[in-house]
Amino acid sequence: VVDTTAPTFTAPDDITVECDVDTNDLTITGDVTDEDDNCSVDLDATFSDSVADGNCPNESVITRTWSLTDDCENTTTHVQTITVVDTTAPITTTEFEVEINAICGEIPDAPELEFEDACSNNINVSFEETSTFDGSTEDYEIIRTWTVSDDCGNEEVYTQTVFVTIDSGIIASDTELCIGDDFNFDLFDLLSGNIDAGGTWEITSGNATIDGSLFNPYDLELGTYTFMYSNNDNECPSETEVNITLDDICVVLACGDADEVIISKAVTANGDQWNEYFTVTGIELCGFTVELQIFNRWGAKIYESNDYQNNWNGFAHNSSIGRSDKVPTGTYYYIINLKDSGLKPFAGPIYVGTK
Repeated sequence: VVDTTAPTFTAPDDITVECDVDTNDLTITGDVTDEDDNCSVDLDATFSDSVADGNCPNESVITRTWSLTDDCENTTTHVQTITVVDTTAPITTTEFEVEINAICGEIPDAPELEFEDACSNNINVSFEETSTFDGSTEDYEIIRTWTVSDDCGNEEVYTQTVFVTIDSGIIASDTELCIGDDFNFDLFDLLSGNIDAGGTWEITSGNATIDGSLFNPYDLELGTYTFMYSNNDNECPSETEVNITLDDICVVLACGDADEVIISKAVTANGDQWNEYFTVTGIELCGFTVELQIFNRWGAKIYESNDYQNNWNGFAHNSSIGRSDKVPTGTYYYIINLKDSGLKPFAGPIYVGTK
């Protein structure tokens, strides 16, 4: 009786695994099945490996030869190919914020990221920081990029974006000044908060001049003047606007000067909006009471008011000739007394056209 028949078995399929896998773990790479022999029992296959280098330091090709031998030294062999690859990039072990909101001047430093790789000891890290800042006062972004790779060229990119808001911390206010005040007003008095006095002032609206931060409102045109303060910070620039409104509330008129009193020369109440009324002006802020009398050429009084309000347009109410509601066209004479002014009465002719 002889035994010349080799045993039989089925080898595991060829397989590709990552480099961090234990290739001796048969639950991963596979084990033989269907071991059988015509005479022997309880046979157990064994294997031997031959390792060849792969395409990069962490890759290889394992030729695994499986052998099954019976009690009479009849042997059967099968070959399994195990391809070890590295397709996984390094990962960071540092927690960090992907997006950050920051105020200009309080931008956090870039974090120090640490990385690890399943197979490579040599990890290449390239860090780059770019910014959309263009030197203006507009908000901008800082983009921080870490590019990490292993010995097999597997690469991963990690990014952190910092959204930067331009905030000078300056609080601006507006004010009113009078053109009768001859003094230097310091524009910095309109600013509060985080102020760097090393910046520059400029006028952006209004015909005026400034000396550094000093503005003199004396004898300027009435209206609103706009000023801009620039902090001249190249890394964190800001512009702050303030307004000064000039009025003439403090101006004292020359109420005792007869030359300031303006009296109408003519009244033509024809609805064209010109010379519609007999007016006494130039004394509006003086507080005087106007006492008015108007006479025709014969000396008859045709109008009188002890508190005249610039509202006579040629109507008659006493000794008039012609139409009952309007005096005839012609030359008339007025006497004006400015009560409590200390001025002598004013008298003169006034032409009235009612046709």
